[in-house]
Amino acid sequence: MSDRKPVESWLTDMDGVLVHEGQPVPGAPDFVRALRTSGKPFLILTNNSIYTARDLQARLNRMGFDVPEHAIWTAALATAQFLADQRPGGTAYVIGEAGLTTAMHAVGYVLTDFAPDYVVLGETRTYSFEAITKAVRLIDGGARFICTNPDPTGPSTEGALPAAGSVAAMISKATGVEPYFVGKPNPMMMRSALNTIDAHSETTAMIGDRMDTDILCGLEAGLQTVLVLTGISTRAEAERYPYLPSRIVSSVADLIDEI
Repeated sequence: MSDRKPVESWLTDMDGVLVHEGQPVPGAPDFVRALRTSGKPFLILTNNSIYTARDLQARLNRMGFDVPEHAIWTAALATAQFLADQRPGGTAYVIGEAGLTTAMHAVGYVLTDFAPDYVVLGETRTYSFEAITKAVRLIDGGARFICTNPDPTGPSTEGALPAAGSVAAMISKATGVEPYFVGKPNPMMMRSALNTIDAHSETTAMIGDRMDTDILCGLEAGLQTVLVLTGISTRAEAERYPYLPSRIVSSVADLIDEI
């Protein structure tokens, strides 16, 4: 990255970068502490739309991270901001949990199942067949289809769980309508994050553990990208993609001296 401008702002994924299997990645709390001490703008990103930023702040705090609520950016917040920009004061039928419904209310949206402007699908622990059927019928009736993120599965202690991307595929099969995905790897997620901290792509780095979401998203948004090896993608797997991160490091602990 020697030909790039110095990094003045940081975006980082959460799971696999700062946290792994419910535990902090070694050195990650120190990395976040260094960011806060430096005064440089930063955001912690997640495609998970279940939790509010306050929920995630409390979770991280219990693991030793000192993170302000405003430094957390979720796919739910990005989705709500996108819809507020597209159609201010609109209406939506929402399948999701508090992270998504709270974000939608915060931007002035009315949640309704009566001729909504949008059907918005997010993550939830219990997908209801009745709610999915309602979504199908509303989309057939003309509602626009939005999904917070394309992830097909999510983790649990028992194994993989179907996530928003899989449910979106089912709704698309039933309606013939493809959703617009706001979360990673859509660069929209990066752009909204940059706008939130008033940062510029040329001087911002994205840290992630997945080549197919974090690194692709950062690359397409024009950011410097750093792949860490504490999550999903390995160094060998990274070599098989048609694009590369700006660099690969073992973990965020290796970046502390650069903050």
